[in-house]
Amino acid sequence: MTTMKINSLTALAISLLLPASGLSGATPQWPQFRGPGGSGVAEQGKPPIHFGPGSNEVWRVAVPSGASSPCVWGDAIFLTAFSEEKLETLCVDRQRGEIKWRQTAPASQIEKFHPTEGSPASGTPATDGQSVVSYFGSCGLICHDFSGREKWRLELPTVRQAADFGSGASPIIAGNLVLLNRDQIKGSELLAVDLRSGKIVWRADRSDLTSSFSTPVVWKQADIEEVVLPGYLQMRAYDLKNGTERWRVHGLPTGVCTTPVVGEGLLFFAGWSPGKDSPMPTFDSIAAKEDADKDGVITYEEASQGMKNFFSSYDRNHDKRITREEYESFAAALARGENSVFAVRPGGQGDITQTHVAWKQTRGLPYVPSPLFYRGNLYLVKDGGMVSCFNARTGEPVYQQERIGALGNYYASPVAADGRIYVASVNGVLSVLDAGGTPQVLGRAEFKERLVATPAIVDNQLYVRTADHLWAFGE
Repeated sequence: MTTMKINSLTALAISLLLPASGLSGATPQWPQFRGPGGSGVAEQGKPPIHFGPGSNEVWRVAVPSGASSPCVWGDAIFLTAFSEEKLETLCVDRQRGEIKWRQTAPASQIEKFHPTEGSPASGTPATDGQSVVSYFGSCGLICHDFSGREKWRLELPTVRQAADFGSGASPIIAGNLVLLNRDQIKGSELLAVDLRSGKIVWRADRSDLTSSFSTPVVWKQADIEEVVLPGYLQMRAYDLKNGTERWRVHGLPTGVCTTPVVGEGLLFFAGWSPGKDSPMPTFDSIAAKEDADKDGVITYEEASQGMKNFFSSYDRNHDKRITREEYESFAAALARGENSVFAVRPGGQGDITQTHVAWKQTRGLPYVPSPLFYRGNLYLVKDGGMVSCFNARTGEPVYQQERIGALGNYYASPVAADGRIYVASVNGVLSVLDAGGTPQVLGRAEFKERLVATPAIVDNQLYVRTADHLWAFGE
């Protein structure tokens, strides 16, 4: 008898002795932005602590630019990308690290986006294991099967975000619905689209709100499922079945980038942007540096490179000139915002700002990274490499604004597995922290590339998307 036959018979004998559950484990998945349920947590994952270019590196593959995070199901990893004025959905083989297919999204024009901070390929795809749905603010939703064949598309008008930052929201899948945040300067709405046909099932009007960059989250409470979406100055919840508004909470920032997270029977929001507690510099102080001819107007030609990067934020009529009125109007709008982290209790209806906010804190707030609920605590990551931790039930600080030794801005959201938290900075430093009572740094990887996409954890591997590559790490 050959060795192959002996091994085959041995495998068969072992398989007959194994329980059925051992033969049909759940498909490895990280099916949307921030993984299962948008939690950012891989409950069974055991990714490496020590990794980086050349260290515990399983593979790397060059990919076009984009800010979307890896979406994983089985052996497929999905990304969106932008290069040579072309928007694409990519599928990468998870085992070999090779691009299996790439499909172009039909955009007649590319949305306006910030040249250094934004991307027209920022939305992370979502999948249910059969379909993968991508969103581009330039043209709308597009759905493919796992072979790359287009199943449907929903063409939507090109969005226009405040300050022309570009889109930031990702679609999510809830049952047979695709949920999408379409907050923008005019015509804001929350869309629910049939996953099978691409037809709009319901739309929730949010036209009194302006731009936001958050991804919706589904909150299950007893027999009710709510879609929760933060926005300009307030957060609202809608009935998943029909899109009717159920409740709202006031007191949010003006520029909302983060996505809520659920845990301990509560829903948590954390966010920061320039507002009451961090006012903008005065026009006179800006003009003293930027208005070269001292005529009371800052032109694009006069502006420094740093000012040019954010010129459209203040130049509301896009005439390449910033007047005192334009600047002060922008600053006044920002001053209406309130920055905090808070927990919402279930069961509310209407305006629940005074009745269902369980606790609130105001230090250590994130600008772009979403909060992370993990093992009874809520973790926040602030620019400058500062981490805060709160007891999720009470809001009591475990620690606040502890530095982890990696400076710079932070756009990627933290993720967690195996008692560890993975935190990535824009300048390419990915730190591994102990999820205990102090933010002990266990490991650190340094990439020589910009890092704004949230990592994904599947099985015992970590997937990191940098400016030019997708990496897989595992021991």
